[in-house]
Amino acid sequence: MATIQFNHVDKIYSGNDYVVKDFNLEIEDGEFVVFLGPSGCGKSTTLRMLAGLEDISGGEILIDGVVVNDLSPKERNIAMVFQSYALYPHMTVFDNIAFSLKMSGKSKEEINKQVREVADMLQLTPLLERKPKALSGGQRQRVAMGRSLVRTPEVFLFDEPLSNLDAKLRNVMRGEIKELHRKHKKTTVYVTHDQVEAMTLADKVVILRDGFIEQVGTPKEIYHNPANHFVASFIGSPTMNMLPVVLETENDQWFARINEHTLPLRGEPSLDSSTRNAILGIRPSDISLTPFDASMALDVYVENTELLGATVQINGKVGSNEVVIEMDADESVSAGEVVNFYLDSSKMHLFNSQGSVIL
Repeated sequence: MATIQFNHVDKIYSGNDYVVKDFNLEIEDGEFVVFLGPSGCGKSTTLRMLAGLEDISGGEILIDGVVVNDLSPKERNIAMVFQSYALYPHMTVFDNIAFSLKMSGKSKEEINKQVREVADMLQLTPLLERKPKALSGGQRQRVAMGRSLVRTPEVFLFDEPLSNLDAKLRNVMRGEIKELHRKHKKTTVYVTHDQVEAMTLADKVVILRDGFIEQVGTPKEIYHNPANHFVASFIGSPTMNMLPVVLETENDQWFARINEHTLPLRGEPSLDSSTRNAILGIRPSDISLTPFDASMALDVYVENTELLGATVQINGKVGSNEVVIEMDADESVSAGEVVNFYLDSSKMHLFNSQGSVIL
């Protein structure tokens, strides 16, 4: 069993330069939690504080209810897989995996048994006598994972482990990491800037920006119910369209006006000031040639189209505002046309100028 708690954790490098500020999070036993955010948001620093590789400037980190602030990495019973494989080049795959077992004084029989179990799990058995230089990038990453797995820790930490791999290998390794977690149900914290990794691997996603937590939720919650403008624009590929609108009301019905278009809103926006300016967010896949609702029409000038296999991406403009639309490749529109598209009003998001959700 391994639960993790961050209580008001801070990290300050110099003066008042906060890298992580007032970080509060609870991770349940067996959860797969992904820290996701842009470069410099504090995700790797937070992971390293959990591992004991960085000192904590304030607050507490608890593992199974025990404060670990002053414990060494070895005493925390944590295994970490880094972006760099950090394998011993002069050792075979077997010896790389077995290294920590040998250092802890395990017998040859125990070492052989544990190494071969892990090697079978990671499909490394045929490679046990090879040295790292004779392995592919994906095989080296599996060896690095095997070196962590063989220690049977309570918590696994991954710091962008797939960043050095090509796209095909990343897909394969994502599947292997997910399968390992399914089998062992070890508490896992995984750092990445790749939202595909986050959305496919995580039980829970933690979105960070500038050392703060912006939102915590399941991948579905993060995608469909973003907490603010930043999360909405960060998650999703292509990213969510953000269109400036002016809010109007008539006979208790609220509308969003963009250029000559007036779109009815489903509900009343939560306005905290007299300004009626807002941002309307809509994902590219929630705009269609087929009317969701005839009143939700927008005229889009099509600048160009990009065939992406099963889908086509349309890049266009609504007035001076850029818009991206994703639709089935069987649909056909041409560059230079002005096309009537329809928004799914149930999938629209409305943000104020500070980025807060108002509808």
